[in-house]
Formats: sequence, C-alpha cells, structure tokens
Amino acid sequence: MSAERTAEPVDEILLTLPALASYSRVARLAVAGIGSRLQFDYDDIEDLRIAVGEIYGLLGDDPACRITVRCLLDTESLTVEASREPAGAPLEVPDLTRRILEGVVDAVTIDADHGLISVRKDRQP
Repeated sequence: MSAERTAEPVDEILLTLPALASYSRVARLAVAGIGSRLQFDYDDIEDLRIAVGEIYGLLGDDPACRITVRCLLDTESLTVEASREPAGAPLEVPDLTRRILEGVVDAVTIDADHGLISVRKDRQP
C-alpha cells in the first residue's frame, strides 16, 4: 500500500515494534529523524510526529501484536506506511483522527479492513 508519488523512492526504512502505546515514542522519534535528514522544517517534522502518534493510536495497544512502520524517502516527500500484525478486527477511525491526519500531512490512505495506514508529507521548497 503506497500513496501516489511522482518520484521513485531512494531509501526505505522498516521499523517493527510491539503494538504498545509506550513504543509510539520510538516510531515518532524515528520518523522525526528521517524528516530532519530530508531537511523538512521544524513545523513539518512536528506534523509528521503528530501523524505517527495518531497512526499508532489507531493501530491499537495490544501486546500480542506488532506494528510495522515503513518509511519511503524520495527527493520530494516522505511516505509513512503502517500496519498491525496480526491485522485483527477492522480499524475504527474516528472522524477527529481522520481530520487531524488530513490537517498535518499531504495525503492519507486508510484501509480499515486490513489495518493499513499510509500518509505522505511533501517537502516544501
């Protein structure tokens, strides 16, 4: 699952963590570091951190599950794809969460039936 992009990814980073709320900090820190490497400005990095926190919250707090975060970097954007394994029940996506995600990133794709979420943040010129 990948948000539509015009540039080919130059790097891919995979991170697999327990599906526990306490590990959301690790995912947010990793994505913030990647955004910094891509020279996103401070506000865009904070937007990415917010998005990852919302994603982690959607995927649940279950010690029997793992969350895989896949970051695709290209010259124009950072795409963060996340999934829960096992997928479990379809995701319930509150309207507020959807609006937060849409407010902080440039593209959002949520496959509630398969527990897959993708967000893309474009680098500002």
